[in-house]
Amino acid sequence: MKLIIAFFRLIRWPNLVFIALTQILFEYCIYERVFSNDIHTYQSFYLLIIASVLIAAAGYIINDYFDLDIDQINKPEKVVVNSVINRRWVIFWHMFLSLIGIYCTMVALHFTEYWHLILANMCSVIFLWIYSTSLKKQLLIGNVLISLMTAWVIGILYFSKYPLNNFPNSNYTSNQNVRFFRLSILYAGFAFVISLIREVVKDLEDMEGDRKYGGRTMPIVWGVNASKVFISVWLIVLITTLIILQLYVIQLGWWFSIIYCLILIIAPLLYVFKKLFSANTASDFHQLSILIKMVMFTGILSMIFFRYYQ
Repeated sequence: MKLIIAFFRLIRWPNLVFIALTQILFEYCIYERVFSNDIHTYQSFYLLIIASVLIAAAGYIINDYFDLDIDQINKPEKVVVNSVINRRWVIFWHMFLSLIGIYCTMVALHFTEYWHLILANMCSVIFLWIYSTSLKKQLLIGNVLISLMTAWVIGILYFSKYPLNNFPNSNYTSNQNVRFFRLSILYAGFAFVISLIREVVKDLEDMEGDRKYGGRTMPIVWGVNASKVFISVWLIVLITTLIILQLYVIQLGWWFSIIYCLILIIAPLLYVFKKLFSANTASDFHQLSILIKMVMFTGILSMIFFRYYQ
C-alpha cells in the first residue's frame, strides 16, 4: 500500500485529474456547445485524454528523478525517488508511460491527417526530459516551456478538430469556427499566463535548493524583487483582461458567470497581487502557489457556463 501511495504521489495524481477535467470540460462545454449539430465519436477524444494524462505523468516522474537532490532540501518530507521507489523503477515508469501516451496519440489520430499532432506529443516527451535535466534551472525558458505545455492541454484538442490536409478551407471562417477559435485562445491563453505566474512563484519558493545546486532561475539571476515585479506585471495583464471580458459578458446578461468570475477568479488574483510583495519565506510563496492553483481550477471550471448559456 505504501508503494502505491508513493507512486500516485510521484505522478501528481491531482494534477492529472485536473488535466483530464480540463479536456472533458473543453469538449463538452465548448466544442459541443459551439458545434451542437455535429455528430462525432468519442473514442479519439478519450484516447487523447489518456495520452495527455500519461505524458504528463511521465513528465512529473522524470522531473522528480532529476530533482532528487534539490527536493531533499526544498521538500524532504515529499521525496519518493529512492526513499520509497528505486531510481531504476522510476526510469522504467517514465519510459513506459511515455511510450503508452505516444501510442494512444497514434491510435486516436489518423497519421496522414494529424501527423503534426503525433509529432507534437512526441516532442512533448522530449521537451519534458530536457526541461527536467537542464531547462528547469535556466532563466525563464523552463517557465515558458511548462506554460506552453499547460496551454497544449487545450491546444491539442482544438487542432484535433481540423485535419491538416484539409486546411485551409473556407468553412473554417464560419461563425462557429471563429467562435470556437476565440474560446480556445481564451482558455489556452489563460492557462499559459497563470501557469507562467505560478512557475515563477514556485521558483521563489524553491530558491534555496536551486541556488545550492547551480540553478539559474529568475529569483537567483534577477533577484527576488525583480521576480515579484515580473509576476505582478503578468497579474495586472491577466486581471485587466478578465475585467474587460466581464464588461463584454454584461451585454449578454450572463450574471451568474460574472459573479462567479469576480468572486472566484478575479478576487483571488487581486489577493495574490496584494500579498506578493509582503511574501518573503518559502512558506509564504507556497501559500501563494496553492492559491494560484485554485484560480487555475476555478478558471477552467468556468467553461461550464458555456454549456448552459445561449
